[in-house]
Amino acid sequence: MGTWLTEKFGLSLPVVGAPMANVSGGRLTAAISAAGGLGMLGAGSAVTADWIRTEGAVAAASGKPYGIGLMAWSVATHPEHLEAVLELRPALVSLSFGELTPYVEQLQAAGIVVAMQAGTVADAREGIAAGADVIVARGAEAGGHGRNQVGTLPLLQAILDLTDLPVLAAGGISGPRGLAAVLAAGAAGAWIGTAFLTAEEALTPETSKQALLAADETATVYGTVFDAASRAGWPDEFGGRALRNAFYDRWEGQEQALKTDDAGHDEYVAATRAADPTSASLYAGQGVGALNKPTTAAEVLADLATYRSYLDRARG
Repeated sequence: MGTWLTEKFGLSLPVVGAPMANVSGGRLTAAISAAGGLGMLGAGSAVTADWIRTEGAVAAASGKPYGIGLMAWSVATHPEHLEAVLELRPALVSLSFGELTPYVEQLQAAGIVVAMQAGTVADAREGIAAGADVIVARGAEAGGHGRNQVGTLPLLQAILDLTDLPVLAAGGISGPRGLAAVLAAGAAGAWIGTAFLTAEEALTPETSKQALLAADETATVYGTVFDAASRAGWPDEFGGRALRNAFYDRWEGQEQALKTDDAGHDEYVAATRAADPTSASLYAGQGVGALNKPTTAAEVLADLATYRSYLDRARG
């Protein structure tokens, strides 16, 4: 089944590996692209421009198309991140969570396709007005940062009705059934992150992988506790979905106090360095319950490739 996504980037599967900070390094990005999807490097706000260049070179080494994910609010204070991306010229750049307009034309002038993640129809309208080439309908089920207002299927349908631009679906797509569902609804492909968290090529620490494998579909929570503790700069309007843990439970409802609590910040930083899942953030979507064994990126994509059988069943 060919879609805009597969035809534009020469993919064998209509799947984009979501750009996940601290998870999607060059190795995972390259592995997803080599297996027929489009891998994306997760360039978080804490990385350096040299990290983007180095990991981007790893992602590009196979010659397959790949992408890079940036946060607009972070680019505003780290213009060197955008400069590094423009040097690399990946096939796709995701630019989301903030004002896009200052950057879209620069990326497109370099021959880069620009995607933006929308958590509401209003977000999608802003992305369209800014000139984005692709809209990602990111539902509340999704892991990591974004909005929590609308589930994936209602949002996907509304955005498909809004625009003729290609639309990708993100949030809760944990396997071939979910991929078949969003393609049947009209999406050009799926934007998948959680399914790759425990892949061998991911940067995810081993202790975190074990916590993810032990989690079920009810194990995640959405909020800003971890952002308050990290002081990374995320705007409050974009919370994050992560595994619930003891640190979150202790600080939930006290986010404003946590922003200036040095002891809480130090505890969080220490837990992050130690990869302690009881106190560090471990971003994951509601599809985390489908993770049940260590795997590779190629194995995840091979499983997703069976989506065609579900579409065939639906056609009778």
